[in-house]
Amino acid sequence: MRGTIAKRTIVVGVASVATIAAALFVAGALGAFAQRRVPDLGLFYATASPEHQDDALRRLEEGWRDGYAGILLDVARFLPPTDRRRILAFLESQSGEQLGQDLDTWRQWLWKRPYDPHPDYALFKSVLYGQLDPRFRAFFPPGVRSLIRLDEIDWGGVPVNGIPPLEYPAFLAAREATYLDEDNIVFGIAVNGEARAYPKRILAWHEMALDRVGGAELTVVYCTLCGTVIPYDSVVDGRHIRFGTSGLLYRSNKLMFDHETNSLWATLEGRPVVGALVGTGLQLRPRAVVTTTWREWRTHHPETTVLSLETGYVRDYSEGAAYRDYFATDRLMFQVPGDDARLMNKDEVLVMRLTRPSGGSSQPLAIAARLLARNRVYQTEVAGVRLVVVTSPAGANRVFEAGDERFVRPLRLDRVADAAGREWRVTEEALVLDADPGVARPRVPAQRAFWFGWRAQFPDTVLIK
Repeated sequence: MRGTIAKRTIVVGVASVATIAAALFVAGALGAFAQRRVPDLGLFYATASPEHQDDALRRLEEGWRDGYAGILLDVARFLPPTDRRRILAFLESQSGEQLGQDLDTWRQWLWKRPYDPHPDYALFKSVLYGQLDPRFRAFFPPGVRSLIRLDEIDWGGVPVNGIPPLEYPAFLAAREATYLDEDNIVFGIAVNGEARAYPKRILAWHEMALDRVGGAELTVVYCTLCGTVIPYDSVVDGRHIRFGTSGLLYRSNKLMFDHETNSLWATLEGRPVVGALVGTGLQLRPRAVVTTTWREWRTHHPETTVLSLETGYVRDYSEGAAYRDYFATDRLMFQVPGDDARLMNKDEVLVMRLTRPSGGSSQPLAIAARLLARNRVYQTEVAGVRLVVVTSPAGANRVFEAGDERFVRPLRLDRVADAAGREWRVTEEALVLDADPGVARPRVPAQRAFWFGWRAQFPDTVLIK
């Protein structure tokens, strides 16, 4: 999702939309908005045409609602500054705001207002994005249901599956992975006794791996923009769902799609948010994952397998090559509503969603990674759930239900001590009491994220720093 590539592609695509819309506009084929009580979409498309922009904006004045601004901002994003200026001046005159020519400022203004979009906004998205890739149209069919604001769905600069998922990729035994250095970052998972590592240097180029580990079908999704890797079970209610990368974003978070219905799914929530599956109650089950070094993961799991460089794609899979410029600064590539200065945008946090013992909605939680690095056994209680976070010397975080135990200090790489001096073994499934293996504290699925990405998705998150 490189900004320069995205801009070049967008201008070509929207020029096509403007040409078609302008032709309809001149021919008088657009429905009169006075008859429908809402402006015809063709008027919005025509604002992308310098020849017809003034006439289209003049006709949009009657019956204008601020909620329609999302469409004009979508159009303006794709235009050169000279053609964009008149659209933003129109928004100033209609809204009474003096926000100038900065699109980000206008979006923040819009997102703070009640969501009141044009009734055909989804159709507009379908036509607009369809000029970039016809496959985008399937995500916005007539009457599509949405749990999120359509004016916050943005194009990420690539076509559908333009960042290609790895589908049942080749793996190597640990001893065969000579391409990996000891300090290379890997994402490690273990399912039913089988351990597997996904090096960041490979997964960052693909952002998704469809895989089978320990007999379980998994979708390992990596939102590089928000810094989050989550392994999900691909089978839900007996239904094997095959996912792809939509090329679209919501609050700088990756939107997946399922091939069966083309519904869009929120990466951090594991649920459908736009499309036919909205309201079905489908919810992906997350698995636990750790972010650590190859050396530490291999030491814990000498029998692990690891992704092979033979992916079928030609990429620079060297450490740090993917998204180097993005990871090197605190700047964002795509805008999100508001900000939260308690942490820097890309400060890493350990995140999870806790199910309250009393039931009801889950409670999002973020714990600063720096805090956990200083306190390798950290115990807390949030939303009635008592947790202990065990952090390894290399920074791998594992979260467990603490129950009534009080854990006080780390011992060796795979042991912690409780207040009574008893030793507990750290495994991928649970904390297990050495003296009685039948006593265990289960693992809680959690993962790392950039602060801005988690907060944007869950503004009500609890932050411990």
